[in-house]
Amino acid sequence: MKSNVVVRNAFLVIVILALGILVAACAAPQPAAPAAPAAEEPAAEEPAVEEPAAEEPAEMPMDKVVWVSPRGTLEVMDDNNLWSAIEMGYCSELGIDLELQPGPQESLAVTRLVAEGQADAGYPSPGVLVTSIDTGIPVILAWEMMMGQVFDFAVPKGSDIKSIADLKGKSISLWAPGANVVVDPILIEAGVDPADVEYVVGGAQWGQVVAQGQADAALAWRGLAAQWDAQGLELDYIVGNDFSDHPSNGYDIRKSDLDDPDKVDMWSRFFQCVAMGLDFARQNPRAAAQITYEQFPALQEQMTPQLALDSMLQLACGYYESYELGLGYGYHDMDNWDNYIQTVFDLGQIENRLAVEDVVTNQFVEAANNFDKERVKQDAENFQLNEEWQNVSVLECN
Repeated sequence: MKSNVVVRNAFLVIVILALGILVAACAAPQPAAPAAPAAEEPAAEEPAVEEPAAEEPAEMPMDKVVWVSPRGTLEVMDDNNLWSAIEMGYCSELGIDLELQPGPQESLAVTRLVAEGQADAGYPSPGVLVTSIDTGIPVILAWEMMMGQVFDFAVPKGSDIKSIADLKGKSISLWAPGANVVVDPILIEAGVDPADVEYVVGGAQWGQVVAQGQADAALAWRGLAAQWDAQGLELDYIVGNDFSDHPSNGYDIRKSDLDDPDKVDMWSRFFQCVAMGLDFARQNPRAAAQITYEQFPALQEQMTPQLALDSMLQLACGYYESYELGLGYGYHDMDNWDNYIQTVFDLGQIENRLAVEDVVTNQFVEAANNFDKERVKQDAENFQLNEEWQNVSVLECN
């Protein structure tokens, strides 16, 4: 019995010890599981550097220039330099928005409209210009189109009138009252007293008045002869350059503009586009004629391309004279103008002996002629002529 108790007690001790070991083992701290690798923070993105937007070329502000004709119409070949400058983009590139208007035929309109601000530039004859200035119209001629005499006299074909001296005692047809301010100085220069002629106002048909025998002569100008020929008027011409040294029409502006830096800048650009148009026409007369001719359906009905080009060159050849002399487009012969002013003063047409610098200026000539001549030459050479214009012949300027 005693041995069984001992055995049982030993067994219990063993069980208790085993349970203690098991409990201790369960309570022992377990090794920590390896930590999961930390998720990498995404790299901070560098802020995108914005490329500067390509700057668009700033548009040049446009200055509006209204130019007014003395003829009462634009349907002529005379203004080919302006139409060419517009068509080829020369004016717009220089910031000039050029508008051409026909104007009224009233004799002083081209100066009066400019002075009143209804136009910015006109195209007066020398007689109209000095008469206007003498009566207080504050304009100045800033651009000479033709250094020599532009005016002619038309007489009936076969007439005995062969010279200005032969006009003494005759009648002369004009387009408007007051246009005698153009003719009187020409007569005086030739030794004819204006009191010894009779003026007839023929209106827009003043050339027809002569052709119909209602006047002995009519004032005309270079370029008009071809147009009157196209209308079937049978006339002969006494050509101004053969008997007169007087200057011709040019572009007048308000005299006060010369004191305004912004206006001086505008006119410098305007006259540069004028010079570029002249140079384009000089280098490709057919192109300038085609551009002008296509502006006016009525002109196309009246004249063939050949007659239109002939008309243009009768006048345009005179436009190039100052350039050919190395003086640049637009140049005024100041001595010649001073002599002209003296003539009209002696005539009594003006009350004040005007100073030449108060009548004309060469202020814009240098800037106007400072254009890209090679570019204009290339434009003229590359201009695409219509087939009919490719075949017209070009008269040589004498």
